[in-house]
Amino acid sequence: MSAGDALAAGGVTIREAGPDDEVAGIVPRWVALPESTDEVAAVMRVAAEHDLAVVPVGGGTKLHWGPAPERCDLLVDTRCLNQVLEHVAGDLVVRVQAGVTGEALAEALAGAGQQLALDIPVEGATIGGTLAAATAGPRRLRYGTARDLLIGITVVLADGTIARSGGKVVKNVAGYDLGKLFTGSQGTLGVIAEATFRLHPLPASRAWITATVPDLRDLPAIAAIAGSQLEPSALEIDWPGVHGPATVAALVEGVAAEERAKAAGELMGPSALIAPDPPVWWGRLPGEEFLLELRVPPGAAVRALAAIARAAEEAGDVPVQVRGAVASAVLHLALPPDTTASAAEIFVTALRSRVAQDGGRLVVWTAPSEAASRLDRWGPAGAATLMRRVKERFDPEGRMSPGRLIGGPPPAASHGA
Repeated sequence: MSAGDALAAGGVTIREAGPDDEVAGIVPRWVALPESTDEVAAVMRVAAEHDLAVVPVGGGTKLHWGPAPERCDLLVDTRCLNQVLEHVAGDLVVRVQAGVTGEALAEALAGAGQQLALDIPVEGATIGGTLAAATAGPRRLRYGTARDLLIGITVVLADGTIARSGGKVVKNVAGYDLGKLFTGSQGTLGVIAEATFRLHPLPASRAWITATVPDLRDLPAIAAIAGSQLEPSALEIDWPGVHGPATVAALVEGVAAEERAKAAGELMGPSALIAPDPPVWWGRLPGEEFLLELRVPPGAAVRALAAIARAAEEAGDVPVQVRGAVASAVLHLALPPDTTASAAEIFVTALRSRVAQDGGRLVVWTAPSEAASRLDRWGPAGAATLMRRVKERFDPEGRMSPGRLIGGPPPAASHGA
């Protein structure tokens, strides 16, 4: 029986793939739309029997992030896994299928006055995709990231094995914390099918305080708010251009939010404004076509911003847009799509060199094709060897999103290769 016939005979909805199903330019042969964890497992068993390369997809909002897969025969679309399976409001716990969108989950929880305190920066993103990409928005300062809020996970491995860890364990994979491994795995280890999260009550009130920062040397005084008794839930920066002023915004929530907002405003200076709604840029990526992510240790944000400005100058004054967390120092950078490949290479190389002393790491998530062919997407990855060993353990045949492993080798065409 052919692979196509075997997939069709399994009782799972299968369709021929089209141009809209491409993964970073690679078009698969089939798309599977399972509706349960068991159906995901059935599809994966057929894929294993016929040596099909598999790429999981949720809302598709970040499917183009990272390098293209070496091959893609089958796209496993989780959007039909869209049920909230269990919500125990008294225990502040929810279990959902991976295809539930962030918006749908927020609506389902709001009726009980609860929330998954995880900002999702791209509209329409699914819970599974958010975990796989390890994205987290402004409120990571107070509530942590996806892996901090995750208390249980169900995954389907490359051979069709269903494995669980954390809450409501049925079958575990000895020695591994699946939640931590699969958060940020980019679809290279298996398919996330279900997730269980710890919830928080919706705050009674919220207030945002924004202030203009003409000189980045003034930023440390504002950043000190993050560790103050004002307990902000988030502290973000929006820097539209490296030669102009920046805007800093803080979010305070809960008890005495208005009073705390006034106190924060006094600390943030005379330009501070208080509003009940966030600024338009809040929780949004600065761009999509040429997107980079810079992570440095907490406390190194000001040096990282200065390094970005210097690297931009070295690359011929590339107009970089910067947005992200001041305190936890996770910054997203957007370059203009028409940035030349040589300028992009100079910028990336210079920035990586400058932030290395702080242990910073720069990842190129998206880039135009010419620039992408010359850039090392991941840069130095100290855990690359360990990550490859984990990949061999969970996907020994290398069929899950082949070629997309974080920490993989740079492209042969990159500078200096």
